[in-house]
Amino acid sequence: MDGTVLIADDDRTIRTVLSQALTRAGCKVHATSSLTTLMRWVGEGMGDAIISDVVMPDGNGLEMLPKIAAERPGLPVIIISAQNTVMTAIRATEAEAWDYLPKPFDLPDLMARTARALDSRRSARAPAPEQPPEALPLVGQSAPMQALFRDLARVINSDLPVWIAGESGTGKSLVARVIHDVSDRRRRPFVTIGPGDLAGPAAPAQILDRAGAGTIVLDGLQDFTADAQLGALMLIDAAARSEAPPRLIGTAQNADDLRSDLYYRLAGAVIDVPPLRERREDIPLLATHFLFLAEETGAPARRLAPAALDALRAHDWPGNLRELEHAARRLALSARVPEIARSEVDALLAARSAAPQAPAAAAMAETLPQAVAAHVQRYFDLHGQDLPPAGLYARVLREVEAPLLRIALDSVGGNQAKCAELLGINRNTLRKKMTDLDIEVTRRRKLM
Repeated sequence: MDGTVLIADDDRTIRTVLSQALTRAGCKVHATSSLTTLMRWVGEGMGDAIISDVVMPDGNGLEMLPKIAAERPGLPVIIISAQNTVMTAIRATEAEAWDYLPKPFDLPDLMARTARALDSRRSARAPAPEQPPEALPLVGQSAPMQALFRDLARVINSDLPVWIAGESGTGKSLVARVIHDVSDRRRRPFVTIGPGDLAGPAAPAQILDRAGAGTIVLDGLQDFTADAQLGALMLIDAAARSEAPPRLIGTAQNADDLRSDLYYRLAGAVIDVPPLRERREDIPLLATHFLFLAEETGAPARRLAPAALDALRAHDWPGNLRELEHAARRLALSARVPEIARSEVDALLAARSAAPQAPAAAAMAETLPQAVAAHVQRYFDLHGQDLPPAGLYARVLREVEAPLLRIALDSVGGNQAKCAELLGINRNTLRKKMTDLDIEVTRRRKLM
């Protein structure tokens, strides 16, 4: 092991043990009981990796992570803490700690993690984030989110299968990812399975080979066909016979059309993800976060006026976090001044809430190309001598595609697998289009 490690811990014994172990391994070590001293070393350019406690006499180690990242981008920080709770782990993950290890820790394990941190530094490559950059943020100070965090704390370090329920767009897949990322399985594979992945008798064994002793998520179970549900049961049975079984997680909007034996095999613990309308006090934090993400992808820097935030809080958000994210990104692009006014929010929400109008009798007699041609011509006519704003091609396609998907979904009672088959497209493609077009569907039985 080669490099300089900075240690910050108010426990003298831990400082001594780590200093001796790292020195014997070939590292240079600087140890302190003060975060102030640690930050001075960081500012002076010292260190290739940091090991820091959370609770220190002069501050909180987690609160230093953004400052360290700003001062020294890519410098890996391993957080160790006697506060062995899921919230500590979640906060460490949110603050982009390179790794997190609860006390009492296994010294060889910490040494191995430190070696990997030093390797990442030498290769000038920051570690990959634990969640994809497009993931929704699992943050919130509201009572429902605090209850969710407490539920997570109870299940993360157990091996029970978990059933995650919630409306579309609430972040069920992110909750599954957090369970994996802050558990002891976080360095093992995380495998997400849809109904198409369970086709054929060999599928369960292939999935188990990929997952090993990691985590398998059966995602969107409300859309699994009868055959896919049987395949899921075969997978669960095969996992139970494994020498090192994976953690099993199921996500669903509901269990209406699900086999009862499949539900009960996965519902060892049940977590309900609250809809956004039940946690309105979190909306300002989330909206600001989404505006920041939009800025990182090239949109102008924007902020929301207090009255604009009031309008966002008052909206019901049937599409939950995904709908709020799309609204924030559109506001970031369409706002004309840095501060987004309430009038802009009101106009956007009114346009998004407008129900599609039934076609007039005359329009129904037209062919589809004629109807589209008439619509496009009217759109040009509305702008007089000026041309419409750029991006017309995507807007017209969106206006045709959205009602096609809504009507097709309605015709099959909201069953996405059947809708994908009807349209002749891949189910993953359908789900992406539903997300992009803000199409929310409640699964129901189709009455014939």
